[in-house]
Amino acid sequence: MEILDKIKNKKAVVGIVGMGYVGLPLGLAFAKKKFNVLGFDLDNRKVTLLNKGKGYLKHISEHKIKEAVNSGYLNATSDFSRLKEADAILICVPTPLTEHREPDMSFVENTSKTIAKFLRKGQLIVLESTTYPGTTEELLLTMFENAGGKNKFKVGKDFYLAFSPEREDPNNPDFTTATIPKVVGGITSQCSKVAKALYDQVIVKTVLVSSPRAAEATKLLENIYRSVNIALVNELKMVFERMNIDIWEVIAAASTKPFGFKAFYPGPGLGGHCIPIDPFYLTWKAREFEISTRFIELAGEINTYQPYYVVEKSSEVLNKFKKTLNGSKVLILGAAYKKDIDDMRESPSLKLIEIYREKGATVDYYDPLVPRLPKTRKYNYDLKSVKLTKKKIMSYDLVVLSTDHSIFNYKFIASNAKLILDSRNAFETRGIKLRKIFKT
Repeated sequence: MEILDKIKNKKAVVGIVGMGYVGLPLGLAFAKKKFNVLGFDLDNRKVTLLNKGKGYLKHISEHKIKEAVNSGYLNATSDFSRLKEADAILICVPTPLTEHREPDMSFVENTSKTIAKFLRKGQLIVLESTTYPGTTEELLLTMFENAGGKNKFKVGKDFYLAFSPEREDPNNPDFTTATIPKVVGGITSQCSKVAKALYDQVIVKTVLVSSPRAAEATKLLENIYRSVNIALVNELKMVFERMNIDIWEVIAAASTKPFGFKAFYPGPGLGGHCIPIDPFYLTWKAREFEISTRFIELAGEINTYQPYYVVEKSSEVLNKFKKTLNGSKVLILGAAYKKDIDDMRESPSLKLIEIYREKGATVDYYDPLVPRLPKTRKYNYDLKSVKLTKKKIMSYDLVVLSTDHSIFNYKFIASNAKLILDSRNAFETRGIKLRKIFKT
């Protein structure tokens, strides 16, 4: 088989559609193994920066990008007619939710239509975007089969199609794209064989499953597992607080059990592109089979409520000092959805700003990794990160820690803030215990 020979000899050109949080590190992994990589993106700014060897994601080393570009193994383009140059095409585009929490498949559909326009015999196409079980077979397969015109392309013979979910965890010091096992499910056994051969070249381990549906469901299970367990500790946090029990102390104690327990931690709400979104893909698909996913939906409700709970606690804390939230100045520490990255996707900080403003508070934020809040699908705040001086901190009635970045000077903040509400237990973890610091 020609494509297998090309993969084995590293002559296969790898096309990656979407050079964001998933596509860029994947492209760098292939380039490092001396595969020619074509990175496709509609954003000409990204294309220009990449071809100059420059980055746009803070957690991805610019040195790695420059090395890949200068070696000639990584090239970016917005010319999608060049898709026919690729032997393997990996789809890494967003799969958000609509306002009604239903899958927005427009990015996948539009990308697939474009690929179908330039599809040639012998190509491998792999969808990596998280989606509901059945997407690869129901949405992509027919589109690519029809790309052959009257003489329909036959999957497993004229082209190869598979699903392999991305498992990126931005800025994780322990795992990279290349060291996280890859789940692969092909439409046919030949499709699986070709996809596995490709990923085997760059990934530490490839795990074959029986079908794309099984691979699609695998990714959903991984994130639903996290969503449900985070919801559990978020609910216990609220229950234990009424009982005057510290949830953080309880989790630390439970974590000493060497089996049967895995620690999950509460917070101000879920963030990122996976956990707040993926469970609802299964919820939506389950309706087609007349099944109600009550457990998943309940977890979603609890996690979605957390920003409101933080604001309620803010009001309680201010009331203790004869202040009202209405008219108060609030500083949010951290805008990214998790520590030490600049990723703003679904960040709970954005929801916090909205709720605080609705309650009549004036809101600023501090996050050196996010100098200005970007426009998102839901929010368009005209806000810049403030400069954190002693005088500035003292001007706020309440400082709310939303994201526990390592670069924050916690002692400096604690010594100058009037009141602090800590949603991540970040101050106590660093040995800072003051009466003006409250946890939620």
